[in-house]
Amino acid sequence: MTDVRDLRGVVPYLPTPLTREGTVDEAALKRLVNHLIAEGVHGLTPLGSTGEFAYLDFAAKERVVAATVEAAKGRVPVIAGVAATTTLDAVRQAKRWAELGADGILAVLEAYFPLNDQNVIDYFTAIADATDLPVTLYTNPNFQRVDLSLQVIERLSHHPRIVFLKDASTNTGRLMSIMGMTEGRLGIFAASSHITAAVMLIGGRGWLAGPSCLIPRQSVRLFELCEAGDWSSAMELQRELWAVNQVFARFNLAGAIKAGLKLQGFDCGDPAPPQAALSPEAVETLRDVLKRVGAL
Repeated sequence: MTDVRDLRGVVPYLPTPLTREGTVDEAALKRLVNHLIAEGVHGLTPLGSTGEFAYLDFAAKERVVAATVEAAKGRVPVIAGVAATTTLDAVRQAKRWAELGADGILAVLEAYFPLNDQNVIDYFTAIADATDLPVTLYTNPNFQRVDLSLQVIERLSHHPRIVFLKDASTNTGRLMSIMGMTEGRLGIFAASSHITAAVMLIGGRGWLAGPSCLIPRQSVRLFELCEAGDWSSAMELQRELWAVNQVFARFNLAGAIKAGLKLQGFDCGDPAPPQAALSPEAVETLRDVLKRVGAL
């Protein structure tokens, strides 16, 4: 298995399959993990945004991480999400995910009250100090009350275990600024909100993204074209796949992933309420897109 610090490539954000009773469907999750690994993905992230971490209690999160690690069997790195409003809870999660066998931590800050830069630095530093696992910072200004400023990212980049950043803004220029400021200390991963081939062109390492659950083979091919420097072919494929990113931007992310997976034969249930499943019309829109890119 690739050492997490050397990780490059396509790392899907896994959905959290739920039963009608709202419990984690571990069998469905393990089946999906095996499918994605067989399709060639380079890592897996349970409890990212697509995994609906904000809607799960600690016990459910624990089951998700344990099931993912068990199914992966060391074939690819498992980078487990840690997200909390309190530093105490975040540290507890990080330590437990390490005990369960996770290979890395994806660190997210949830906030209700405003926080200053030092508060943000203290939170992520505590997570990085909690275990020996490498940490990926996750910044998503569309959903977070408190974002990571460039100055905060630069300071955190000096921590020996903070090694990656996943940025879910739509600002590719921000990524170039981060790369320049951190001078190679942070590897940059894109999100589905970015044109991933463009991020690879400027020096990105790959992408951590929910839509890759539905188009893993196509995503891996796009990564390989970028790695080979075949930018003409990469952009041809990127233009084709962009329709998938657009449909996810249009609909509820977890709902779209779960609806798409159900069309592919992987029933992961519905999003956690009060989120709603996609309407029949939305499902048909998604079906058409997946057919066009060869994912159905």
